[in-house]
Amino acid sequence: MDAFFAAVEQRDNPALRGKPVIIGADPMGGKGRGVVSTCSYEARKFGVHSAMPISLAYRKCPAGFYLHPDMNKYSEVSEQVFTILRDFTPDVEPVSIDEAFLDITGSYHLWKTPLSVGQTIKDRIKKDLNLNCSVGIAPNKMIAKIASDYCKPDGLLEITAGKLLDFLWPLSVNKIWGVGEKTKETLNRLGMFTVGDIAHASLEQLHHRLGEHGLALYELAHGRDYREVTLDHEVKSVSNEHTFDEDTRDINILHQTLSWLAEKVSYRLRQDDLKGKTLTVKIRTGGFKTVTRARTLDRRTNYFDDIYHPAKELFDEFYASIGGREVIRLLGVKVSNFEDLFVQDSLFEKPGSLKKERVHLAVDKIKNKFGEGAIKRG
Repeated sequence: MDAFFAAVEQRDNPALRGKPVIIGADPMGGKGRGVVSTCSYEARKFGVHSAMPISLAYRKCPAGFYLHPDMNKYSEVSEQVFTILRDFTPDVEPVSIDEAFLDITGSYHLWKTPLSVGQTIKDRIKKDLNLNCSVGIAPNKMIAKIASDYCKPDGLLEITAGKLLDFLWPLSVNKIWGVGEKTKETLNRLGMFTVGDIAHASLEQLHHRLGEHGLALYELAHGRDYREVTLDHEVKSVSNEHTFDEDTRDINILHQTLSWLAEKVSYRLRQDDLKGKTLTVKIRTGGFKTVTRARTLDRRTNYFDDIYHPAKELFDEFYASIGGREVIRLLGVKVSNFEDLFVQDSLFEKPGSLKKERVHLAVDKIKNKFGEGAIKRG
């Protein structure tokens, strides 16, 4: 999908159409914290892009329209998009809320050609949802992804097997999956600036400088990507983060924030019928140093107390190790390592667990009816 969150807002509010729309944190007149989630193509003309600090976005585009994300609305529209995609093939692999891979090997003949499938998908999404998307078609996932990015916005591009290397080799090395800024710098120092340069490099050189990763890049540079479209919808983790409006070392505020994050994660786990056994706390200091601390719990859980208390202990241990000298910019709580909700880790329930379950169920009913902000812990 093209600039998905911003496009949905422009679709639903005609006054925003043709205007620079930035979805993310409150810029607070250029003093806000947090980052840009996404922005419209009108905003990109000012140099605004995803993951940019919201304060910098405001300096680049002070006349933009800044909106908080409405994830409930975006998720609902996303489901409508995926419903359309599954009309063309059951082999749909969600990548994110606004992106997916489709394997149309067994179904494209119903629309005559792969290109006609892509055009029909675009037409359906435009007709039914009044939104634009870009479609890349290729023999494998990496090239299809590159093609869809290459033809944005509102594009359609097919790269056939015979044209694959002609398309791929002139591109910058960072178009290949797995090439970030550091790897790009390493490759550039070796005299490799295009994908074709990697393809014509020696395997020994790539392996010497980049290890197994170098061998993988060599394969990808030749257009060889054997990853299949997978239908794994399994949730790997549930997490929430909070970036403070102002860096803080106030321990009460930090503990309150951990409590709020644990409450949100606990509620989301129960909504998805999940219990996790691994807890991770993410901490970012004022100097942008990011650390994580993890703990394996003694049993799988989705209860607030079981998440908050060890999260608080992990944070306090870290904060004591730095003597409380640094201010904190961001906190995050994540639970992972799931199994089926009905797996029983112990033959004997802990005392008070039934009462705890009743409390959580009662709180969930209130939130489900009146919203997450309707009730919270003191």
